Amino acid sequence: MKVLIVGGGPTGLTAALELARRGLHAKVIDRRDSTSTLSRAVGITSRSLELLSHSGVAEKLIEEGVAVRSACIYLGNRLALELPLHSGRIYFPTILGLPQDRTEAIMANRLKGWGVEVGYQIELQGLREEPNGVVALFSEGTEERFDLIIGADGVRSTVRKAAGIAYPGFDLEDRWSIADVDTEGWPPREKFTLVKASSGIVAVAVPIGEDRHRLVASCDNAIGAFPMGLKVRKIYREGTFKISVRQAESYSKGRICLAGDAAHCHSPVGGRGMNLGIADAAELAKRVVDGSLAGYSEFRHREDKKVMDITERGRKMISGKSLKARLEFRALLALANSLPALKRKLGQFAVEF
Repeated sequence: MKVLIVGGGPTGLTAALELARRGLHAKVIDRRDSTSTLSRAVGITSRSLELLSHSGVAEKLIEEGVAVRSACIYLGNRLALELPLHSGRIYFPTILGLPQDRTEAIMANRLKGWGVEVGYQIELQGLREEPNGVVALFSEGTEERFDLIIGADGVRSTVRKAAGIAYPGFDLEDRWSIADVDTEGWPPREKFTLVKASSGIVAVAVPIGEDRHRLVASCDNAIGAFPMGLKVRKIYREGTFKISVRQAESYSKGRICLAGDAAHCHSPVGGRGMNLGIADAAELAKRVVDGSLAGYSEFRHREDKKVMDITERGRKMISGKSLKARLEFRALLALANSLPALKRKLGQFAVEF
């Protein structure tokens, strides 16, 4: 079978790795100049590491990453709750923090060992379906026929649009911000930090390296959103974004399949975006080789929807600005503090869902 993977991010690389280790070498293209130089997604779940262990990638990721041992939740300047992030029932006991550029580099290097390299600066211009395959039209003016095309090319997926697959959902009005920084003294290195300010603004810090953190906030300035103040030594990246919650009506159409952000997008709360893409890609690669593609769309659509629903409930609970939402959030923290078993279960759920 001849397969084209459009998109050389974690989703596309996972699909290529999973196919290559089964003896099927796909063609992978990406319109970027090279692998990512930015730390977009930063949290890698145990399930993703387990899936990537089969290709030998997980060990390298764990070697470079930061094991996030606990979650600290602040109300203003006050530490309201600290949850242990741990489960003994899974492949890796907690969440791993690592910048996406390093994740991609490790995956691409392993893929290269199997003789597959990403073709950069190649953009898909369109698709043409034919009785015996689907023809990809490239930016360099060439075209090539494939048995299957995998769209792992993000929320603005050219593959999805060319296939005519709808991407229904909604966009939230609030603008969020992001920053990758080196800090001094605080937040702690192995702890996930969430701060809910008296204004209702939510700020999150995820450790992704030695004194390096990914900051996300429900306002225009992630660095300034922490009421206790941050001592920032270096800024790698800053930006703003809006949250969209969307899911493709189908993940497949004829000889075209979608995975990752091309198939779904949602709030960064919970850090599951990249991880769902890895799960999509691993499942898709397995089905390509097994000849069971027919069930891919229904299965992954259902599984992704479960996580998206949990993520959206979490976003509403954490970032809700109404008096009712804020009181409910405080009540949950107080209850968890008074019941050690509940505290453990919440931390366990956070790393397992």
